[in-house]
Amino acid sequence: MSDSKLEQILQLAAAKVDVAEVYYLSSQDTPIEFENNRLKSLQTKAVQGVALRVIHNGRLGFASSTDLTRVEDLVDAAVQTAGIGDLAEFEFASGIQFPDVGSSYTPPSTQELVEKGKSLIEQVHAYNSEILVDVGFHVRTGNVKIATTKDVYGARTRKIVSASISGNLVQGEDFLQVYSYDVAKEEMPDCDRLLADLIQKYRWAERSATINSGTFPVFFTPRASSSTIWGLFDTILSGQTVVQKASPLADKLGQTLFDSRLTLFEDPTIGPSASPFDDEGTPTSQKVLIAEGTVERFYWDRRWGARGGCESTGNGFRGGLSRPGPDLVNLCVSPGKTSVADLIANIEEGLIVEQVLGAGQSNQLAGEFSVNLDLGYKVEKGEIVGRVKNTMVAGSIFEAFNHLVDLSDRPEWVGGSAYVPSILFEKLGVAARQ
Repeated sequence: MSDSKLEQILQLAAAKVDVAEVYYLSSQDTPIEFENNRLKSLQTKAVQGVALRVIHNGRLGFASSTDLTRVEDLVDAAVQTAGIGDLAEFEFASGIQFPDVGSSYTPPSTQELVEKGKSLIEQVHAYNSEILVDVGFHVRTGNVKIATTKDVYGARTRKIVSASISGNLVQGEDFLQVYSYDVAKEEMPDCDRLLADLIQKYRWAERSATINSGTFPVFFTPRASSSTIWGLFDTILSGQTVVQKASPLADKLGQTLFDSRLTLFEDPTIGPSASPFDDEGTPTSQKVLIAEGTVERFYWDRRWGARGGCESTGNGFRGGLSRPGPDLVNLCVSPGKTSVADLIANIEEGLIVEQVLGAGQSNQLAGEFSVNLDLGYKVEKGEIVGRVKNTMVAGSIFEAFNHLVDLSDRPEWVGGSAYVPSILFEKLGVAARQ
């Protein structure tokens, strides 16, 4: 959408309301997908739309549309909802300009990615021809523009390439699915690393192992820890859960609740999701949320910040054309001082959590987590001895960090939104069904 169209919507709204904010989103996604060893999909998908928030007579109005030819209807709908909308407890952004720096990156062609997909399948089959292989590439371009009647203009463009490879191996009644995934901004993900990672997981799973129910050392890989441990921190540090009194950290600012080796922060300048401003036109900023085990701050959008008596921290983001809510650009955890190899070598008997089913179950009020292992390994005397099945790991983040062995010395990107190391706890509850 052109800037003139953006300005047209603002002018139409300004004639009828006190202040207005218009948000434009467009995206294009070209998937190259192989399923069960065969090419399946190459169809490009494109969407665009606009969302309008207004404040009139102290109340909020909102409307969105994917039809950019009927902007008068969009404005009228937003004005009408303002008549019955919530009280406006906050103000829209003002006086900020973020021109788009653009991008000259040219992603790989569809044909190049098709050939790469075929090559990856062949290399997996060189290890084991019985594995049914899925390979997926997505080339995504996203464009966001935001403007308000209070002299705000921001535009950003992202070009993202993602790559995934997964394998399904069925042997009798045993079904083993292993996957590897990466996202990169303006470059191709390292497919050789993804392939090596996938085959290594299969090699470790070639043998079966058992573990008794009890309390054991548990090692989480970055991907497993992101959905289980760090995802919980993401939730309980949100200003929304704090105001709703759903966070166990709500009244704990300034308190040291975790091991001093835990520092958790956001850096919006790095990674695939890097962004100079949020979806409300507020500048983003680097911020430490937990510093050496001490709860330092929460993150806020404008609405929940106003409700909590705090300024927005530049964390108002949207899912599509929805209203904004608190979210992080990325969640980063400072690394420890021990290599992954040394962490595993120090386990006398314990578990490696590689893949979990879903995001697990958690009682956020208690800071608790409970996950079923989709893929996990038994460790004996520092060696990976085989794959475990029908196993669950549970614990509390408060108890777990009282028994932290260490974080690994190298963080990894997980899905472009988390930059976290592996982590080893001295003891967590393990439930195993033999």
